[in-house]
Amino acid sequence: MVLTWERLVPDWNPQSYLKFKNERTQPSVDLVSRIKIERPQNIIDIGCGPGNSTQALAERWPDAEITGLDNSPAMIEKAKKDYPHQEWILGDAARMDTEKRYDIVFSNATIQWLPGHEKLIPEFMSLVKRGGALAVQVPMFNRMPLNDAILRVAERPEWKARMQGCADNFTYHDGDFYYRLLAPQATVVELWQTEYIHVLPSHPALIEFCRSTALRPYLERLPSEKDKSAFEGHLLEECQKAYPAQPDGKVLFRFKRLFFIACNS
Repeated sequence: MVLTWERLVPDWNPQSYLKFKNERTQPSVDLVSRIKIERPQNIIDIGCGPGNSTQALAERWPDAEITGLDNSPAMIEKAKKDYPHQEWILGDAARMDTEKRYDIVFSNATIQWLPGHEKLIPEFMSLVKRGGALAVQVPMFNRMPLNDAILRVAERPEWKARMQGCADNFTYHDGDFYYRLLAPQATVVELWQTEYIHVLPSHPALIEFCRSTALRPYLERLPSEKDKSAFEGHLLEECQKAYPAQPDGKVLFRFKRLFFIACNS
């Protein structure tokens, strides 16, 4: 397998990402539960991050050969440290060059960071063995008030010039788009959406939740901690409008996700 990688922004922070480990892992558990393959021999987790999603695969299929792939050195190092018995590869999912085929090609909350899904999804499908499956989960962050709040803050005069192009780091499509791509290659395509309702302790927790993911490209444009704090302060004001606090002070964060499984039988 020949793999290359590059980072458009500085490396990920595994510790920040894993502050909401349960919320980030549950979609992987739900996706794994819907895959109708009894005894896969080999599986690849594309965009494995620090390995939390990979463990959902390992728990269901402990005898399978499972490989985790990610383009973040920090994430791969964290996965190696926490799960040293598993195989981890530093590589770019958008530039995989391999003759190997897998019973399950799995990807949780990754492809939104990659452009060109018209080419990417068929390439992922080409890695699937006959009788195997491609299983993907994509955050529908573009349909959430938190995303709208980030965009409003980024458009403010004091930030606009520095935030040009940040939104281009993300690629979003609806289920119809993925069905049209997969139907010619798959014998069965299953799609569904889930809205998770995360009970967060406060409005600042909303900022913390997205700081290591959707907010990351914006904060990387700001050189000083003072600027980062100011940007987050403006975002907090927008979040307080968009997400009313509950009587107990907690905040309900509704997080929409799209899932699809394509079988090649």
